[in-house]
Amino acid sequence: MKQRGEGTASGGGDTERRVRAFAAYLEHGRGYSRHTVRNYASDVRQFLLYLEEKEQAKPLTEADYYSVRGFLASRFKQNKGASLGRKLSALRTFFRFLRMEGTVEDNPALLIASPKREQRLPNFLSVDDAFRLVEAPGNDSFLRVRDRAMLELLYGSGLRVSELVGLNASDAHLEVRVVRVWGKGRKERVVPFGQKAWEALKDYADVRSRMLAEKGPREPGGETEALFLNRWGRRLTARGVARRVDFHARKMGLPRHVSPHALRHSFATHLLEAGADLRAIQELLGHANLSTTQKYVHLNLDRLLDVYDRTHPRAKGKVPGNRGFVPDPGV
Repeated sequence: MKQRGEGTASGGGDTERRVRAFAAYLEHGRGYSRHTVRNYASDVRQFLLYLEEKEQAKPLTEADYYSVRGFLASRFKQNKGASLGRKLSALRTFFRFLRMEGTVEDNPALLIASPKREQRLPNFLSVDDAFRLVEAPGNDSFLRVRDRAMLELLYGSGLRVSELVGLNASDAHLEVRVVRVWGKGRKERVVPFGQKAWEALKDYADVRSRMLAEKGPREPGGETEALFLNRWGRRLTARGVARRVDFHARKMGLPRHVSPHALRHSFATHLLEAGADLRAIQELLGHANLSTTQKYVHLNLDRLLDVYDRTHPRAKGKVPGNRGFVPDPGV
């Protein structure tokens, strides 16, 4: 790699300075979520430490294809294909950032092919199980009313958990039954929700107001803007949502672990099975590419066989246009 000045990856201060600058670029320049910023910053920190420890304090300006490949190979045992793919993506973005800074001229991470990812279908619920889950919390406490509204919105609008916890109260427009969502890359979209979610959100708005009146303004870190609050009047976290979803799923005796993502996948699957257009589902989910929606949405085998039996001309042994017996030419 060509050099533009000196500098090494060694030195904790220099490493942290680079990581902080990169994180600021991701957050403010690219609009990445806090979760992605945190993961990418961690990946880059690991790479810089690798240059320092494994490549004898090799200058960052001299990092090349073999440096990136060696780093990924060193993480192979600790990380699965998806994690290695994320680390490679982080390094591609990092070197793009360094090129913008004028620190390097090339991006060696672009020379490495992304590792193959295991294709796994996310868990999804049947319609009956989805109904049982969203109705599980009840309405006899602040947490249960909040959880009901939260589950109704996850399943009723297909939100990502990061989008759910990022909502402010002003983003939920009950009068027209839509919610304004900030998705990946800070892209804004408007998503509708149904009657059941409207009822749950309306009930939650009342208990939320009482919560803020009693605790919110007086609690350290209390956030009056956040739509979904924890018991201390602070913005609910993605981890907190996952714990509550899992709690209610186990309480209902659902057969496998249920995550917020499973509710999003159930939302898309049930819409598709009911005949919704794939491009409409793409818009609701906030996918930039239709190919993402096609991979995301799962059609079970029974559904595929049913479609085949109803539509393919050879499914039932019928041949349209057959006008009679045709002798075998014997060739």
